[in-house]
Amino acid sequence: MSESQFYTFITGGVSLMIAAGLLVAWHLWRMREEHQAGIVSALDGISHELRINLQRFVSELGQVHAIQEAGPDLLLPVRHPQLDGVNSSMIRANRNALAVIGNTYQELEARKMALRAALAQGRDPVDPMDDAMDATINGIATLYMWEVHGGARPSEVGRVRSWDVRDWMKGHNFSQNSLPGMYLRDEVVERLRAYGLHLTPRPLTHSAAEYYAMQYDRKADVHAPFGRRKTPEQLEEAARKAEEKAAKKAAKQAEKEARKAEKAAEKAAVAAAAEDEIMGDDSPVEAETYSGETYEEGQVFQSSDDDASEMMDEDDELGMLEDAESNTRPN
Repeated sequence: MSESQFYTFITGGVSLMIAAGLLVAWHLWRMREEHQAGIVSALDGISHELRINLQRFVSELGQVHAIQEAGPDLLLPVRHPQLDGVNSSMIRANRNALAVIGNTYQELEARKMALRAALAQGRDPVDPMDDAMDATINGIATLYMWEVHGGARPSEVGRVRSWDVRDWMKGHNFSQNSLPGMYLRDEVVERLRAYGLHLTPRPLTHSAAEYYAMQYDRKADVHAPFGRRKTPEQLEEAARKAEEKAAKKAAKQAEKEARKAEKAAEKAAVAAAAEDEIMGDDSPVEAETYSGETYEEGQVFQSSDDDASEMMDEDDELGMLEDAESNTRPN
């Protein structure tokens, strides 16, 4: 073998080794990528599985509430093979979050069994329904933390807008009226806030009227434009005082009316007494004396003054006649 052939053989062998190494590296990279994609798909399958179970449970609760004589056959058992497969595999995942999801499944199954037993025994399912809806709210909160924040603790996430949570629930068809007797999205938001998630904006502690009333010295009136709202105890005290004031006013009014009636009665009595006195003065008398003479009832009497006046009148008439005759005599 010549020197040129030897160098050609060495060059070809090295090139073949490089090509084989690259092929092995590419194959290992493909295997790693497929493994990572499998892990992501498995974890996404956990969220999909939990979402399907929650949506089915919400639908079952709606049917139980709508149907008067619902039976236990409406409630299907809870199954989670995807979670079991991930727990049994040796993949890198947030095991704390997986444990929380497992506890959520246990709570859902327990509440569903209690509701199924109540329906089978013909008992009132109100309390089991409330427990089942509470478990559903916990499950939706757990699903949100797993799907959006990777199963992190609520205190580690930071600030989150509450409308983002509502939009996420809207995208997964969790409507506001999914559960009977409550607003589902509001309940989930409050449950996440109770778990320690910092949701913004914070709940309002004052209404607009109360906020502006703190900056001004306004009279505490519920119906005022800027009045501060009163507590139930203050409202009860105000109502009690108003009742006492109304009772006192009614008592004073009754007393005033009684005094008016009493005065009117007194005036009527005085008027009646005066009328009786007048009638007594005008009443006839059987006999009465005048200037030492006695007269009977209905007798007309004349005094000496009347006789003198009559005589004077006659003299005047005679004088007037004489004057008239003298005037008529011819001259």
